[in-house]
Amino acid sequence: MSTPLRGLRVLDLSRVLSGPFCTMNLGDMGADVIKVEDPAHGDDTRAFGPPFVNGVSTYFLSINRNKRSLAVNLKSRDGAGLVQRLAAESDVLVENFRPGVAERLGLGPDTLRAQNPRLIYCSISGFGHRGLQPYTHLPGYDVVVQGLSGLQHLTGEPERPAMKVGVSISDLLSGMTAFQAILLALYERERTGEGKVVDVSMLDATTQVLTFQATAHLIAGRSPMRMGNRHPSIAPYEAFEASDGWFNVAVGNDAQFRRLCELLGQPQLSEDTRFCENRLRVENRDALVEILSGHFRTAPVAEWLQRLEKEGIPAGPINDLPTALAHPQLKARGMIATVEHPDAGEVRMLGSPLLAAVQDTPAFRPPPRLGEHTREILHDLLGLDTAEIDRLVADGTVAAR
Repeated sequence: MSTPLRGLRVLDLSRVLSGPFCTMNLGDMGADVIKVEDPAHGDDTRAFGPPFVNGVSTYFLSINRNKRSLAVNLKSRDGAGLVQRLAAESDVLVENFRPGVAERLGLGPDTLRAQNPRLIYCSISGFGHRGLQPYTHLPGYDVVVQGLSGLQHLTGEPERPAMKVGVSISDLLSGMTAFQAILLALYERERTGEGKVVDVSMLDATTQVLTFQATAHLIAGRSPMRMGNRHPSIAPYEAFEASDGWFNVAVGNDAQFRRLCELLGQPQLSEDTRFCENRLRVENRDALVEILSGHFRTAPVAEWLQRLEKEGIPAGPINDLPTALAHPQLKARGMIATVEHPDAGEVRMLGSPLLAAVQDTPAFRPPPRLGEHTREILHDLLGLDTAEIDRLVADGTVAAR
């Protein structure tokens, strides 16, 4: 298994989704990720559910593998002091506190980088720490950011209310952006010897995926609207109903459209002045879809997929999650992994597309129990003896198993 970040230490002060998703990726790449959690309750997601497996939240399990858990009370002077000492020995720190909280705890970037100039301090927030008030002081929540970014406005059926994406996409995009920005900062540190502050905005991270839709407005002055499963610039490129269900057809060019018309026994459609070019098919989409829909309803999904594949026309089923996750190609590429958890037992989880891309078989450590590694971290990294750790446990500064 490749471990390109082996030897790097990441201090993870984040919780819920964006930060933990970022640090899980860092852990997958070999970094030693120390997850700092509240001693009483841990990361908020430990309580997210159902579903739970033997009392363990599947939400928490999904984004916290390859980490060690240190349960410490950051609101106590001793607890914050322990984290300050760990930051002095770390390469990267990730936090997604509400703006201003890290500074009040004595864990802001100026304080920590003064003692460790090589530290890369990554902060994830709703709107970033640079920019205009009041935005820089507002908290960030996924559904709020989806709405603000315009992404939610583009999602759903034209005549129905806007819909958020089926997963917390703003949080996940923010975690991915943070992961990328940290790698860039590490690369820069190799040349300069200096760390830096990485300021990730959830709004920025979400807005980036608007791409061609944003450009349609910025350059052409258009205001794109919801189109359901349709593509604004390509036709036919959407879902069609067969006799027993729905499937997607993605005709990306005129040659594919001609083959589709031949397959349907309607070669004249490709010469029709309404449909002979993609631009014209987009302009006359409703008429085209009505014609195609009548043909597609005459046979089941499996038959259409077989016939379309034979002609080199892109198409695919609309799978539910059990079917999607059982896809043999995911298994072949290591995208479904299994780990043994001390409480939840055998846990199946998504693998890493980064590892799949370099043909590595994942060997993941299970997500940690709360405070599972408190003693070993304090002893091995800070040199505290058993008596000192016992005292910290007794006075509530830390929690340990």
